[in-house]
Amino acid sequence: MKEYKMRRGEYLEERIPDMEATVEDYFGPITDTEEFKGSELFVVAEPDNPVFERIVVGTVEYSGKKDKLAVEFHERDPTELGPDELEAAADAVDAKNDFLLEATGRDAKARRDSMKRSVEDDPDHDF
Repeated sequence: MKEYKMRRGEYLEERIPDMEATVEDYFGPITDTEEFKGSELFVVAEPDNPVFERIVVGTVEYSGKKDKLAVEFHERDPTELGPDELEAAADAVDAKNDFLLEATGRDAKARRDSMKRSVEDDPDHDF
């Protein structure tokens, strides 16, 4: 599960006021919920795009800190995809990136840089 933070001064609930509807628009009908760090996340068991097997997404609430977006994309093995499904792979990447950009206000490069900084700042790493 990856957690994404928002840009400075922005809040997830302002960027996406209706998480449930937004998730359904991007990925398909929500079939279940799953708990993660005390927050209920939405599960899309049969996403619209055949590249995805399952998607878990939602808001993780932290007391005293800004909420974060938690996302876990389960994707099918590319070797198992047929020719038509391979064409959907580009759409899957676009859907992920567009959703994350809308939610966080950060493009793919900014999200990667942020993840690198959070790993570099983590004192629990053994070198």
